[in-house]
Amino acid sequence: MDSQKKTARIAGLLYLLVVLTGVYCIMYVPAQTIIKDDAAATAKNILSKEFIFRTGIICDIISNTIFVLLGLTLYRLLKQVNEYKAKLMLALVLVQIPVVFINQTFNITSLMIFKGEILKTFEPAQRLDAAMMFLKINSYGTLTQEMYWGVWLIPIAMLVFKSGFIPRILGVFLFAAGVAYMIDSSVSILFPDYHAFVTRPTLLIVFVGEVSITLWLLIKGVRDNIPVI
Repeated sequence: MDSQKKTARIAGLLYLLVVLTGVYCIMYVPAQTIIKDDAAATAKNILSKEFIFRTGIICDIISNTIFVLLGLTLYRLLKQVNEYKAKLMLALVLVQIPVVFINQTFNITSLMIFKGEILKTFEPAQRLDAAMMFLKINSYGTLTQEMYWGVWLIPIAMLVFKSGFIPRILGVFLFAAGVAYMIDSSVSILFPDYHAFVTRPTLLIVFVGEVSITLWLLIKGVRDNIPVI
């Protein structure tokens, strides 16, 4: 039981770090640097806040490295419940990692274009358009990755619900968060004009689901006096 609690608390700490770094690189940095449909303003922002933009790239790589460690720790904690579902959960983490590196390559490329390090023979307006193209590719890559953020929560939700050493309600919250991620990703890609209508409610559901399991694992770990399955 002590070993389980230790593993659960490590998972909670890693999950907290994933949440914090994810908020920084996915929400804070783009809000500080990218102006939608305004290439000139975006270029000015990124060049004046180049260090912040670069920290977003590094932070995303670090965040996903921690994400892998989280997947491994959760696998260790939950494989006793159902090893197949635990392996599925881990696989859904690992398949996302190449997308992260590709996305950040697009970000680095856009920065190089804004700084005039590449495409030097292009006209200024053409360089701005090219840089914005890479930023938009990165944005759509993140939207497709969001689908997997939702899918990977489904096996975790099922494992938590059946575990006996974590409250079942947290499994329900995680399942709802996974569905919310998938809805937000699907609407963003299929019906972009309606994305604004679903973003806030889906983010709220995601917040409740992921923060609740993070705090439980970090503070409580696992329930006392529950036999190992």
